[in-house]
Amino acid sequence: MTLAEPLCAIPEIAAPDMDAAIASARAAVGLPVGSRIVAAMSGGVDSTVVAALLHKAGYDVVGVTLQLYDHGAALKKKGACCAGQDIHDARLAADMLGIPHYVLDYESRFRDAVIDQFADSYLKGQTPVPCIRCNQTVKFRDLLDVARDLGAAAMATGHYVGRAVAADGRPQMRKAIDPSRDQSYFLFATTRDQLDYLRFPLAGLEKPAVRGVAAELGLRIAAKPDSQDICFVPSGDYRTLIDRLRPQGREAGEIVHMDGRVLGTHAGITDYTIGQRRGLNVAVGEPLFVTRLDPDTRRVIVGPREALLTASLTLDETNWLGDQASIEDAAGAGTPVLARVRSTRPPSPARLMRQDGRISIVFETGEEGVAPGQACALYDPADPDRLLGGGFIAGTTACVV
Repeated sequence: MTLAEPLCAIPEIAAPDMDAAIASARAAVGLPVGSRIVAAMSGGVDSTVVAALLHKAGYDVVGVTLQLYDHGAALKKKGACCAGQDIHDARLAADMLGIPHYVLDYESRFRDAVIDQFADSYLKGQTPVPCIRCNQTVKFRDLLDVARDLGAAAMATGHYVGRAVAADGRPQMRKAIDPSRDQSYFLFATTRDQLDYLRFPLAGLEKPAVRGVAAELGLRIAAKPDSQDICFVPSGDYRTLIDRLRPQGREAGEIVHMDGRVLGTHAGITDYTIGQRRGLNVAVGEPLFVTRLDPDTRRVIVGPREALLTASLTLDETNWLGDQASIEDAAGAGTPVLARVRSTRPPSPARLMRQDGRISIVFETGEEGVAPGQACALYDPADPDRLLGGGFIAGTTACVV
């Protein structure tokens, strides 16, 4: 297989306007041509195109790939024929572009900061978002330190998210131009200092154009499928991983209706998430949904769909990128925000409240299926493309049913 040979064929990749794509990447970086930029290369099409565009734009690009988990073991479980394919693809792309490339073994850091936290969250009856933890810790903390050690003026990633500099000189995070690809929800925990150093060259491009750039440059990953699963659970069967890491989660308990009726039993609380309907194995003549998980009693609480409506929630580990005045206003009548509780759900009107050191979000109308452990990203009602920050959902208050 040659460096330019695609992994598989995808029909009719539109030819891109390369000059426009390079100009867009250069504008997203906003640094003098020739500056050193570290490109975080995952081996996928997005991060590879970032490295390629910045190289074509005249920057001194250094590719860095993180080995985060045992690729060989994960792939063998799927019956794949080769180990470390993503690392291999990143290395081939760097060789083709003629840029230096480093692979860093971060398996132990990733296990401690992401995988263990993922398993522990399920034991607590929460629904974690491991991609956010990975961005928050390994990628945007540890990897940024490496980029600075390499003398880079900035680090670029393949995230679909925008970055702009406000009139006061402070950077803002904004939604990407392609709403179907926007990843701002997953980056709410990015700090001001990190955002000052990060660059997102794909902010102004849509996915078909990114694949078109890869094909135009002869990159073999032009047709590589997007990752659909949690990276360290390539089979999608995360419950098997949790059972192996935290076997105490496989303890039987009761399935209880919110009115107090015991409807049945379950084999482990880690099998359930808030809002789940399928797999309950109980029948009462009406659709039932998981409305709450009680890890102390190992009870799975179920009820009608309307019981999923949430009036308010509290946040932990909040990060604020908006104006300081607006967060201070939250101590009074509250600050209007748009709150997004799932990456696939549009933001809803709400108010940010601050009392006794706790941050809470009060929705104008009930929000369905809000789960502790998930993230709540906040946007500016006056400028809905601007990310203000967010936090992890610590608790919820149900609407009166």
